[in-house]
Amino acid sequence: MPEDLSAIVEPGDPVLIAAGGPTEGPLWHPGNYLTYVRHRESMLMRWDGSGDPVAIRTNTGEGNGCTLDRQGRLLMCEGANRQVTRMDADGAVTTVADRWEGRRLNRPNDIICRSDGSVYFTDPERGIPVEQRELGFAGVFRIAPDDSLHVATDQCEYPNGLALSPDESVLYVAISRLDERCVEEAERGDVCTHRFIRAFDVAADGTLSNNRIFCDMSSAEPGVPDGMKVDTEGRVFCTGSGGIWVIDPQ
Repeated sequence: MPEDLSAIVEPGDPVLIAAGGPTEGPLWHPGNYLTYVRHRESMLMRWDGSGDPVAIRTNTGEGNGCTLDRQGRLLMCEGANRQVTRMDADGAVTTVADRWEGRRLNRPNDIICRSDGSVYFTDPERGIPVEQRELGFAGVFRIAPDDSLHVATDQCEYPNGLALSPDESVLYVAISRLDERCVEEAERGDVCTHRFIRAFDVAADGTLSNNRIFCDMSSAEPGVPDGMKVDTEGRVFCTGSGGIWVIDPQ
C-alpha cells in the first residue's frame, strides 16, 4: 500500500467473505452486519462475521445496488425486473419505482439516499435489447420523499455507481460505458477513453446542474468505474481499472 494511503485505509490483506460468482450491493447495517447480493443467483445474503453468509431473500431479479432509507428499510435496484424495491424489517417487498411517465425503466443499477429522504438511482440502457427499451435514454432518477419519480439527468453515457459529497452539495456518477469502441481499444492495447466520473451540483430541492468531468479514469487495464463511496473527509473511493481508486476532490 502506498504510504500516503496508510492513514486512510487499514493495512493488511483483504479477507475473503464469499466466493463463487459476481457479487453486488455490499451494505453495512447499523446492526453490525453486512448484506450483499449474489447477482446471478438473485439472492440477498447476510453476514455477521460469526459464520458463513446466509440467504435472507431470493428472487431479487439480479439485484444490484442497495442502500437504506431514513426508516432503515432496504432499497434495492433489481436490474432484471427493471425496478427499485423496498424491503421492510419483516421481509415484505414493495415496488417503489418501475415506470416513468408510463414507460418501463431500463435496468436500475445503483442507489443512494439523501438526508431529506429522497433517493437517487442510476438506470443505464446496456443489458436491455434495443427493441425492449422504452425510455430512449440512460439516466439518473430521483425519487422524492412523496415517492414521485423525476429524471435528475439524462446526460450520462452509462451511469453506474453514484455517491454524494458529505454536505450533499455534489453528486458523483461513475460512467462505465462499454461499447464496440471500448472493445476495439482493449484489443489494440490502447487506453480506453470512456471511463470517468461525472459530478453535478445538487440544489436544495434535489435538482442537478453543472454537469462536468470530475475524474478521468482512462486506462488500458481491464475494469471500469463502478461502485463508489465517499468518506467523511470527502475522498471518493471508486472501483476501476487496476483496483480501487482514491480521489481527493481538492
